[in-house]
Amino acid sequence: MSGRGGVASPRVLGLIAAALTLLVDQAHKLWMLNVYDIAARQPVRVGPFLDLVMAWNPGISYSLLSAETEAGRWALLALALTATAALGVWMWRAPHWAAALGLGFIVGGALGNAYDRYAYGKVADFFLLHIDTERWGRINWYVFNLADVAIVAGVVLLLYDSSFVKEAAKPAAEV
Repeated sequence: MSGRGGVASPRVLGLIAAALTLLVDQAHKLWMLNVYDIAARQPVRVGPFLDLVMAWNPGISYSLLSAETEAGRWALLALALTATAALGVWMWRAPHWAAALGLGFIVGGALGNAYDRYAYGKVADFFLLHIDTERWGRINWYVFNLADVAIVAGVVLLLYDSSFVKEAAKPAAEV
């Protein structure tokens, strides 16, 4: 289960990240929907640029490819699961910790959102970023959930891996 020096192998690290991301995302969504009851309380001001709201996203990022029909919903679910499977294979083969961890976050986040699409037909989002201006009033930017945060963190780790980790792992003669 562990690699050199007692450190978990990248494969194990990725699997743990995916499982924890899925678990935390779904626990947070269940709490927001059923315990905190965000739909009845919204909007809840958290800070000058962040509110808690209840938004159901029928599509993917920024509601692109919005799926309002059952066929569209199942097509998006199939697309998400296919992409997640491909990312899972990549994670399984990742040679470095940063790539495996990043892919684990992406896989866990994608599965969390895919589960929402299966269970509810849409993805539950809660965090609203906005800017309040004198000239234009409130400008809403994006509504997202913890799965989305994990996906973005995963992409950042993949960028880190592609920029720094692989270069550091090369022998000096190749650099």
